[in-house]
Amino acid sequence: MLENGHWRNFELRKHVKVVEGKIAPTLVLKNATYLNMFLNQWLTANIWIYNERIIYVGDKLPEQATEVVDCKGKYVVPGYMEPHAHPFQLYNPEVLAKHAAKFGTTTLVNDNLSWLFLLEKKKAFSILREFDKLPVSMYWWSRFDPQTAMLEEDQLFNTEDMLDWLNHPSVLQGGELTGWPSLLNGDDRLLYWIQEMKRKGKRVEGHLPGASENTLTKMKLLGISADHESISGEDVINRLKLGYQVGLRYSSIRPDLPQLLEEIIGAGLTSFEQLTMTTDGATPGFYENGLMNVCIEIAIQQGVPIEDAYRMASFNVAKHFHLEEQLGCIAPGRIANINILQAKDIPHPESVLAKGKWIVRENVEQELPSYINWEKYKIKPLQFEWDMDLRDLQFSIPIGLDMINDVIIKPYPIQTDITVNELPEYRDDAFLLLLDKKGQWRVNTTIRGFTKSLGGLVSSFSQTGDLIFIGKNKQDMLLAWKRLKELGGGIVLVQEGEVVAELPLLLGGRMFAGSMDDLIEKEKELKAKLLEFGYQFHDPIYSILFLSSTHLPYIRITQEGIMDIKKREVLFPATMR
Repeated sequence: MLENGHWRNFELRKHVKVVEGKIAPTLVLKNATYLNMFLNQWLTANIWIYNERIIYVGDKLPEQATEVVDCKGKYVVPGYMEPHAHPFQLYNPEVLAKHAAKFGTTTLVNDNLSWLFLLEKKKAFSILREFDKLPVSMYWWSRFDPQTAMLEEDQLFNTEDMLDWLNHPSVLQGGELTGWPSLLNGDDRLLYWIQEMKRKGKRVEGHLPGASENTLTKMKLLGISADHESISGEDVINRLKLGYQVGLRYSSIRPDLPQLLEEIIGAGLTSFEQLTMTTDGATPGFYENGLMNVCIEIAIQQGVPIEDAYRMASFNVAKHFHLEEQLGCIAPGRIANINILQAKDIPHPESVLAKGKWIVRENVEQELPSYINWEKYKIKPLQFEWDMDLRDLQFSIPIGLDMINDVIIKPYPIQTDITVNELPEYRDDAFLLLLDKKGQWRVNTTIRGFTKSLGGLVSSFSQTGDLIFIGKNKQDMLLAWKRLKELGGGIVLVQEGEVVAELPLLLGGRMFAGSMDDLIEKEKELKAKLLEFGYQFHDPIYSILFLSSTHLPYIRITQEGIMDIKKREVLFPATMR
């Protein structure tokens, strides 16, 4: 059994005995036409597997085996790898992993940010060990900053805890570095963390949208290894020139992959070794047909050579993270994450193996147990020991938040009377309240562009787990709050005194506790209602999440108050309740 990515010596001896014919393989895939990553060719071989490990790839067949599957006429590729997952976008990491595996993505490299908010360090490390028990290979990256302005940031981001995270065997990289301006401005503590990660031979990922050649060069000198924020083919090529590993994004908020591939191929790029692809934490409905299988299909359609398309979602990822001795290829000694395809150019597998276990077999999903006991970690429905009333819904700040698109927000002078209990539909303004999850402080302003008519929305899904209220009618906002308390967390919509949609998030107020299929349907219903009430853009879940995100321009609502991002100044501080 794998332990911290390795097998014990006695297990290694057993693996050799399988080759010697003294122990039978647990599974043999015979007559398999597989993609050999080292020759970049399709070869035919028999693949021997013992438990979760590939033991032999070649012409020989064993005298006996527990199970033999004839793959004649099929094509076999390594399990796909998602190098940049945010596994807390309404779904939870276990649900995402199981769903991804159904479509052939059997390795996820995950953001750890929500663990920092949900669990103290010892419990967080304990739950990471639980995730090692999944058939999906689960790795993590460690944040250097909270991506928002926090009142007690040093409690979560301090050198002692940071070094423990960086040392963890399941943590492959630091980042994504959204707070890079402070690094350029002389933050030596942040530079120390980055260099410690580099000294351990691990990667550091940037978050550098729109960065100039000058900035990209400086960030490379300071230790940044990779970036996934290219928004044009020119951005991709500029990063490649400077030695970055570049992730091409196809997410619900930025589905750029087709355009990026068209532009870089049009510019004459023929080498794809430094490229990967990522879905960058898309919201649930975007994953209805899978993760990396969809990206590979797009790459093939855009003219990427078939072999390179598969490499971008497997071997290139493994090589970047120094995992090529374990993952990303079909060769002796690797973890048996394998996809069986009907045709080379159809990346949607008919059968999936993860750590040698069937996840899907001949298009039939196999039942998987639940591996994570959320109760053990006290990740459960929220309980509020305090209440709110109309006194919390007093608005007087003269500056509001104007949505330019799903995530970009500019300030605007409020010209509507916001002292009333209900805002008129002919105005785009809605009340906006950020309320401390412990009930100690609040920030009151308005937002323009989110809704034209919705009475009230409350969400415990937010950057920090604090509560977000948006609406035209204060009584509807209070009713949404009442229902949220009854649920124990989630997103609730109220219109004219009636709950019209709700999405329960019973795991810490952040994550759904059911299946991905159920979550996708509930998200679709929620999104449809928000569109009906005048949401103007594409992804309301991300709009809610990013209201507090200080890595985006131009103004944000944070725990400290209304913040001017460029100046890093609090324009209007939070009010104590």
